[in-house]
This record gives sequence, structure tokens and C-alpha cells, in this order.
Amino acid sequence: MRKIIVCTFLTLDGVMQAPGGPDEDAGSGFKYGGWQKPVSDDEVGTAIAGWYEHSDAMLLGRRTYEIFASYWPTADPDNPFTERMNGMHKYVASRTLTSVEWQNSTLLEGDVVDAVRKLKASDGGNINVVGSGNLAQTLMQHGLVDEYRLTIHPVIIGTGKRLFADGAIPTALEPVSVSTTKGGTVIGVYRPNGKPSYDSY
Repeated sequence: MRKIIVCTFLTLDGVMQAPGGPDEDAGSGFKYGGWQKPVSDDEVGTAIAGWYEHSDAMLLGRRTYEIFASYWPTADPDNPFTERMNGMHKYVASRTLTSVEWQNSTLLEGDVVDAVRKLKASDGGNINVVGSGNLAQTLMQHGLVDEYRLTIHPVIIGTGKRLFADGAIPTALEPVSVSTTKGGTVIGVYRPNGKPSYDSY
């Protein structure tokens, strides 16, 4: 069975909105787009590249798909990610799009939860959910996430969309690997491990 892996860049206070640039996602008046690059380093780039080694597809929400589709098809061919991003299969979850033009893209039909369950049961490698906060939260609520790969950067934004927003399902996590880069970014890989336990001191 294929694994659904949520790959997300976060601030220390859990914000995932618009890490890549000032104009990436200014929804709801968000003023802090582009927060990731100033607090990133080469080790982060190496880790992200490794996230794609055993994955052959991405699962994207509409907003993230549109951001990626406007950039990667004409991105610098010398960028090692360009060929990879264009070549991977993209599954797109959207209630409003009627077609997807970026190469190797497929628009999911019907209920997204049912569609993702079918994807998990199909043949192929792992599927990375990149960005796509609303989609990721839907998948979490239905127990469809097999792994989280997170970069947690040393910056506090104070506002914006969060991966683990109010209403997240309480979940225990098993750490697979956790490391800190020279620039202070925590790179953590975690797997859901049932429900949290509770105790007192």
C-alpha cells in the first residue's frame, strides 16, 4: 500500500503559510510571505531532496497546485528540483478546477477522502502532500496520513495558517528521525502511533 506523507515547512509557532515568497499566499491579509529562505540552510535543502527519493507522486490542493504550476514548468533547468517536480505525477484535489494543464497532473474526481483511499490502495511509490494545508487537515481528520516530514524553522510569525490548527485530532507520534541543522532548523520525521496517553506528575 502506498504511503501518504505530509511534507511541510513550519515556523516555530506552527505557521505553514507562504514560506516561499511575499506574493505566494496573501490570503486573509497575510503579510509575512517568504519567511523560510532567510532562516534556511544547505542541510534543509539536502533533507528536502531526500524526501522525494522514495516518492513518485504529489498530492496537492488547488492553491498549492496553482502556485507550483505557475513556476515549475518554466523554472531554471539547472535547478535539480525542476526536472523532478515536472516529472512526478501530480494528483490535484479541488472543488473548483475543471482541468489541470501541468504535465503529469490528474484532477481527482468525487469525494477527496474516497479518492485518496483508492490512491493508497493503488500500485506505485509513496505520495507526498506538499503545502496544501486544508487538504492535509482533511486527510489527518480521516486517518489517511502515514508520515509527517517537517522542517521547523527558528522564526516566530504569530499569525497565519497552521498545519495543526484548532480541531486537529489528538494523535500520538512515533519519532522516526529528528535532527537540527547548523542554522537551527529542526528536521523531524514522525509517524502516527495511535492516541496520546495521559498521566500526571
